[in-house]
Amino acid sequence: MRISGLVASLGLLVGSGKAIELVLEDEASVKAAASTIAFGLVKYYTGNNTGDTPGNLPDPYFWWEAGAMFGTLIDYWALTGDDSYNAITAQALLHQGTENGDFKPRNQTRTLGNDDQGFWGMAAMSAAENKLPDPPPDQPQWLALAQSLFNQFASRWDEEACGGGLRWQIFTFNNGFNYKNSISNGCFFNIAARLARYTGNETYAEWADKIFAWEEKVGLITEDHTVRDGVHVNIDTKTCESMDPNRWTYNAGIFLHGAAVMYNHTNASSIWQTRVDGLLQSARATFFNDDGVVFEQLCEPSGFCNNDQRSFKGYLTRWLAGTTQMAPYTFDAIHPLLENDARAAAAVCIGDTPAPAFKGHSGTACGFSWTTPGRFDGSVGVGEQMNALSAVMYTLVGRVAAPVTADTGGTSKGNPNAMEHEEPLGYKEITLGDRVAAGFVTSALALGVVAGSAFVMI
Repeated sequence: MRISGLVASLGLLVGSGKAIELVLEDEASVKAAASTIAFGLVKYYTGNNTGDTPGNLPDPYFWWEAGAMFGTLIDYWALTGDDSYNAITAQALLHQGTENGDFKPRNQTRTLGNDDQGFWGMAAMSAAENKLPDPPPDQPQWLALAQSLFNQFASRWDEEACGGGLRWQIFTFNNGFNYKNSISNGCFFNIAARLARYTGNETYAEWADKIFAWEEKVGLITEDHTVRDGVHVNIDTKTCESMDPNRWTYNAGIFLHGAAVMYNHTNASSIWQTRVDGLLQSARATFFNDDGVVFEQLCEPSGFCNNDQRSFKGYLTRWLAGTTQMAPYTFDAIHPLLENDARAAAAVCIGDTPAPAFKGHSGTACGFSWTTPGRFDGSVGVGEQMNALSAVMYTLVGRVAAPVTADTGGTSKGNPNAMEHEEPLGYKEITLGDRVAAGFVTSALALGVVAGSAFVMI
């Protein structure tokens, strides 16, 4: 793939630093490269500074991406053994989990989406599965945080419109409330599948079946296992006839990994193997170029991915690696893709402090696009650095044990009844003042998606 003429005309920046050295056959080399990239990533974080809020990234990053970052850092520790960031990770999860253990911090509730909570809930699930040291007994526990979020999601399942599914937004006053998207339902599906495997409770497995079946019923997962972005709810008829067919890396990845977890949980049932194979084949055909390097096909070639979208492909990398652990027969197909990405990503981590926000080692800021070998595109940020960290560190996935369960060494304590009777927040009566005060963040995000997609289509 090539960068569009518009971006080229602006001039691609070339870093003066040397590409991070990476020898994939040498575990120490991989860990050293991952350490360098992780250092640059964490330097974006300010939540551990005096007077700042633990768990929050500074503007322009939304709350959900911080949850995604800490999920990445948990995996970084599990894969490399480097516990340098465990303390800030635990602090962030507990602070944003709140004393109620619900991932509804007061400074976020007015703009809270189901997918936003979902990324924090998946981070908590990763903490339980990878045995991040358990919090003190008087604090919410990792497993209980994930169960709390599962129960909140279950209480918001909306049979009245479109026969099921989670809406994107929780509150009626937020733009996007009348949209049911794959990433929100994918978070629910992924957490349900992982809770089923971890706890052995079949109620979670039944919900995973239900969510996947709904995605298929409304056409968000097609017969060829393409995962589409979402469906719009008709306010009058409560039907979902208007489809957004856009394909994003993270939607494909979250369902692939969840399906692999269900394959594992059901002892290799044929239906889940069929789904794993189909989702993997679709993701490979859609999101990898002829050289086997991942790219965000909807916006990356044009150079118009927004701040959120520039982090998506790193999550596909995460879930591809996780798929090899849950469905080991996929390793031979997936691992070469992970290695291709690692080489390509490391080769563009050569930015020489191109932005004041980057405070990592000089010459190690990572660009966004990896499809032109060794060419730094000048795009830097949390998403770009997190993508590259994922690309490098997940090549170690075959050298570590699979995530644990309650029967194989897991120590995190659960609470299956946490937030079980949450009032469905999306259906409260909202005042005009509420509506005016809370719509801005979601509006900006939605407009960014529309503008980027429109440019690609044009």
